[in-house]
Amino acid sequence: MIVVPFYNMIVVPGVTFFFQSEYFQEVAGKKPNTGEDVIFLMLKEDKKKEDMTAEDFYPIGIAGVVDTLDKEGNIGIKAKHRVDVEKIEINDGIQVEAALREDIEDWSREELDQHYEEVKSAYLNFIAGSRWGIMARNYIMQWNSVSEMAATLSYQLKISNAEKYNIIQQDKMSDRVTLMEKALYEFLEMAKLASAAQTEQEASHEQLYREDAIKKQMEYLQRELDEMHPESMSDVRKFEKKIQESGMNETARGEAAKVLNRMKQEGQNSQEYGILYDYLDFVTSLSWKSEEPSEIDLGKAEEILSQEHYGLKKVKQRILQQIAVMNLKKEQAGSILLFVGAPGTGKTSIGQSIAKALNRAYVRVSLGGVRDEAEIRGHRRTYIGAMPGRIMEGIKRSGASNPVMVLDEVDKLAKDYGGDPSSALLEVLDPEQNSTFTDHYMNVPYDLSNVLFVCTANTLDTIPEPLLNRMEVISFSGYTAMEKLQIAKRHLLPKAMESMGVKNKNLKVSDAAIQAMIGDYTMEAGVRGLKKCMDTLCRVAAVKLVKGEQKSITVSPKRLPQYLDQKPMRHDHILKEKKPGIITGLAWTQAGGDILFIETLFTKGTGKIIITGQLGDVMKESVQIAVSLVKSMYPDKAEIFEKNDLHIHVPAGAIPKDGPSAGITLTTAIVSLVNDRAVSPAIAMTGEVSLRGGVLPIGGLPEKLMAAQRAGITTVFIPEENMEDLDDVAEEVKKKLQIQPVSRVEEVLTGCGI
Repeated sequence: MIVVPFYNMIVVPGVTFFFQSEYFQEVAGKKPNTGEDVIFLMLKEDKKKEDMTAEDFYPIGIAGVVDTLDKEGNIGIKAKHRVDVEKIEINDGIQVEAALREDIEDWSREELDQHYEEVKSAYLNFIAGSRWGIMARNYIMQWNSVSEMAATLSYQLKISNAEKYNIIQQDKMSDRVTLMEKALYEFLEMAKLASAAQTEQEASHEQLYREDAIKKQMEYLQRELDEMHPESMSDVRKFEKKIQESGMNETARGEAAKVLNRMKQEGQNSQEYGILYDYLDFVTSLSWKSEEPSEIDLGKAEEILSQEHYGLKKVKQRILQQIAVMNLKKEQAGSILLFVGAPGTGKTSIGQSIAKALNRAYVRVSLGGVRDEAEIRGHRRTYIGAMPGRIMEGIKRSGASNPVMVLDEVDKLAKDYGGDPSSALLEVLDPEQNSTFTDHYMNVPYDLSNVLFVCTANTLDTIPEPLLNRMEVISFSGYTAMEKLQIAKRHLLPKAMESMGVKNKNLKVSDAAIQAMIGDYTMEAGVRGLKKCMDTLCRVAAVKLVKGEQKSITVSPKRLPQYLDQKPMRHDHILKEKKPGIITGLAWTQAGGDILFIETLFTKGTGKIIITGQLGDVMKESVQIAVSLVKSMYPDKAEIFEKNDLHIHVPAGAIPKDGPSAGITLTTAIVSLVNDRAVSPAIAMTGEVSLRGGVLPIGGLPEKLMAAQRAGITTVFIPEENMEDLDDVAEEVKKKLQIQPVSRVEEVLTGCGI
C-alpha cells in the first residue's frame, strides 16, 4: 500500500488523478506498480515530508488503486471510496490502518447527470465568446461529472483547505455535490467579473496609450520651443530639466517627481502651487553630486592658516593634523572639531581659513538662541509656512555637497516645548548616521558625511554630554598683549582702513598707541573690543580727511581719549597695602580671566557667617568648606568663631560670581584673619579645596594666569594637577610669574608666610 499526502485539493471517489512519476516518488516515497493500492491522506497544513506527524492529517482519507502506468512516466490513480484512518505511523515512510467509510447514495445517476449538465452548460456559455473558447471547450467536454470538474479545478477554486476537506467528509452524495457546485459557480462568477474588468481595462489602456502618444508629441514640441526661447520656459519644464540634471538619489528623485506631477495637476492658479514651487526650487537647488576628494597641499594650507591668524600655535597644529589624515585616507570629513574660548579669539574666522586651505565652500550656521528642534530638522510640509532646517539651508547656500560648515554658538542652544535642538544635532554630527540625514521639509535622505563640521562655543558647561561626546574639544585660551599687538598691526588695522577707505599714507598708528588700547581701553581675552577701537580711529580719521582738516594723521597714546571719545577702562590691580584677611584670587569669565579679592572680617556676634558679593551656590558651599577646614586646622581658635560673626565679601557686588576655584583663596583669607597675619597682595591663588585639606584642579588656567600677569601679580599658587595645563600658557606670561604647584592647603599657607 502506498500513502500519498496531499494539501489544498479535492480528492473524491469516482475520479482518476494523474501524476508524473518524479512528483509521485517525491510525495509517496516509492515507485508504484499497476494494481497497487493507494491511500490519499489530507494534510491540515502544508508541510514538508520530513516535518509531518500523525496529528497533521485529517481523519478521513480516500482509498484508490494504480490504474495506469505508461512509458512516459504518467501515473493514473483511480479514487474508489473513502476510509476512516484509525492509525498512522511515520518512520522511514507512512503506514496507515484504515476502515471503509460508506457513502450514502441519496441521488440517482440521472440526478447527478442533470446537475453536471447544468454546471457544464454554464461554463460552456461563459467561454463561448472568448478567443480561447475552442481550446477550453475541448477541455470541458472531457469531464464526466461534477466531481471531476471540482477535482480538476480544485487549485483555482476560491475556498480554503478546510472547506475542501469539508466536501470530502460529507457522507451524503447530495451534500457533497451541492458543496462542489457552489464552489464551481462562485469560481465562474469570479471569472466573469475578472473578464469584464479586463475588457474595461483594455479599453481604458487604449485610451491611455492614445493620451500618452499625444502628450509625448506635445512634450517634444514644447522642448523644441524651450530651446528656441529658453527665457519663456514653463515652471514644469524648468523643474523637469533641473530634476534630470540634479544627480539626486532615487528616493529624492521619486519624491520630486511626485511633487512635480501634483504641481502639473494643480495649475498656476491653485493655492498649493506656490508651496509646491518652493519645495521643488529648494531640492533642485541643492548639490546632490558627491565631490571627489582632491589632493591637499599641506604646505599651502599651513601658509594660509599662518597668514590669516597670528598665534594659536596648538590650534593650527591640530587643524593641520586633521587635514593630513583626510589627505591620507582620501576622505572629505574627519573628527568634529569644537572650538571653545572667549568671544573674539578667532573661533569662527579660523573655520573660514580651513575652508580656504581645503579649497572648499564655506558656510556659517548660527545656532545661538535656537530652541525649536524644527530649526535643525526642518518643518513638515503639512504645516503652513513650513521651511527647511538651518543645516540644509546652509548646504543650499554653500552650493556644494562637501562644504566646511561652522556651527556657531552650540552652547547657546535652548530647550522648550518645541523640542530639544541639541538632540537633533546628534544625528547631524554622528558620522554613522549623517549619511542618511532626513530633513522633515525635504522628507528624503541627504548625505552629510562629506561635510566638514566645525563647532564653536564660549563654554562647555551648557553643552549636553551626548552632544559633547561627538566632538573633539580644542581650547582657545585667548591672546597675550604681545599677540594682540601683532594681530592689530597685521590684520585689524589694515582691514579697518580698507573698509573705511583710509589709505596708509593718511593714517599712522604707533605701537605705543596700540598697546595703550590693549591695556587701557579693552578688557578681553579676544580682540573684538580692539577691532572696535581700530574702526573708531579710522572713522574719526575719515571725517578729518574729508573736511580737509589734516592730510596725514598720527595716533599716539596721548591722543587716544580724543579719538576714541572714551576714558581708559579701570582694571583691577594689586592692592598697595596688605591687610590680614584680604587675599587675591583668580577667576575665569567669558571675556577671559580676571583677579578678585576675598575680604574677611570678624565682628562681635554669635558665630554667624555673613556672605556678600552676589555669590552663587557653588561658591557659598566653598565658603562653608573653608570655614569648617580652618576650624579643624586651628581648634585652639574655636572661641574666636563662637564669639564673633564672620563676614566674607567679594567686591563688585553687582556682578554674579560662582565656581569652586576660590576654595583655597577663601581658606587662606580666613586663616590670615584668624592668625592676624597679612599676605602680600602680589601673591594670588586658584584652586578648589576639600575638607581633607587637599587642593583640587580647576579650569581656565591660561586665562587666569594672563589676568594675574596683567594685574601685576608676581607669585601664583595653582593645583599640582593643573601643571600640564601650563603648556597652553604663553611663554611671555610664564616668564613674568613665579608659578608654584601645591597639593595641600598647608603648602599654600607656608608659601604665604601665615
